[in-house]
Amino acid sequence: MSKPLSIAVAGLGTVGAGVLKLLEANAGLIAARAGRPIVVGAVSARDRTRDRGIRLETLRWYDDPVALAADPGTDVVVELIGGSEGPARALVEAAIAAGKPVVTANKALLAVHGAALAEQAEARRVALAFEAAVAGGIPAIKGLREGLAANRLSRVAGILNGTCNYILTVMREQGREFAEVLAEAQKLGYAEADPAFDIDGIDAAHKLAILAALAFGRPVDFGAVHVEGIRNVTALDIALAGELGYRIKLLGIAARTPGGISTRVHPCMVPVAAPIARVDGVFNAVVAEGDFVGRVMLEGRGAGAGPTASAVVADLIDLARGRHTPVWGAANGALESVPAEPMERHRGAYYLRLMVLDRPGVIADVTGILRDQAISLESMLQRGRAPGEAVPVVLTTHECEEAQMRAAITRIAALETVLETPALIRIEPL
Repeated sequence: MSKPLSIAVAGLGTVGAGVLKLLEANAGLIAARAGRPIVVGAVSARDRTRDRGIRLETLRWYDDPVALAADPGTDVVVELIGGSEGPARALVEAAIAAGKPVVTANKALLAVHGAALAEQAEARRVALAFEAAVAGGIPAIKGLREGLAANRLSRVAGILNGTCNYILTVMREQGREFAEVLAEAQKLGYAEADPAFDIDGIDAAHKLAILAALAFGRPVDFGAVHVEGIRNVTALDIALAGELGYRIKLLGIAARTPGGISTRVHPCMVPVAAPIARVDGVFNAVVAEGDFVGRVMLEGRGAGAGPTASAVVADLIDLARGRHTPVWGAANGALESVPAEPMERHRGAYYLRLMVLDRPGVIADVTGILRDQAISLESMLQRGRAPGEAVPVVLTTHECEEAQMRAAITRIAALETVLETPALIRIEPL
């Protein structure tokens, strides 16, 4: 068997410790599939005294993670620190400059700096692998970049954040409000103490930016992603969605349109019969549509020590075998310069919930505004009567342009009889 592949791991949190445990537990199987053993020679973490459930005393320890790039016994650097700046970025840049392949699970780094890092990696002729950066243990990166490489993709979409999917699932199953379920998710460890990164859609947007670059062969462009989170989704909206035959999911959707590439993250109402509607709890799913393959869906755990470590080691096995694919699936010079389509140009159907005073003429005022914006209604739902009091009215529309709907909502919200900011959720026929 060939010389072992020696790796250095920066970051010994949940994922980093999981990688070391996996490499030890499945050492024989991994060596057979990699063609040689994969061994950890050096590590870096902030706390040397913490018990991580793994033996570290025989490894070379670096307090400065960037120093791993210069470790003479290291063949591959594994970056599991996280964050788009700071030591994570410095380490990856230093490793590439030193001519060493990098494996990372850092979606924020790739979404924000992936274009520049890809150029650096190509110039130095080293691999930058990141299967673990999107959807945990689901082979989404390999699926798009390699498995579907012969296809012209028209759309890639998915449930890309397990925290949000868990919260929305519990809200639907138990009829509870967002704040209460979020607090419970934090106690269970499914949500961070500061959950903004997840619930405001940023984590999903980082992942979508990566998937869009792979799907459409263009440089990664996080700044072009339209981002909305789930803070404003209510138990009432979820219940009404069920009555209408939908479930609410936070989706990331990237599509090739006549005007360019559309990338957006926001709550969506999807038909209850759609496969992605049944992906619940902390699970993720990725859907891709290609001209020859049709529609493909991958589902699995999107986070956690085991699934993410599995993806990291899959990249290490590729490197041990000498398999090296360009970062975004094609050389930098072959990537397309495709414009980003602004959210205002999006076309689709909408769910609109209003809290209005129950009195004559209210619905006529609302429908008149929609008529003025050339928006046609598909259905209307009103539960009960309460003259002079607030009642919910739900409207669903036929397809229209986002700019039309936004103009209509501004006028509707200004009506004296509309008591709350209208709730808007886009309907997606996935």
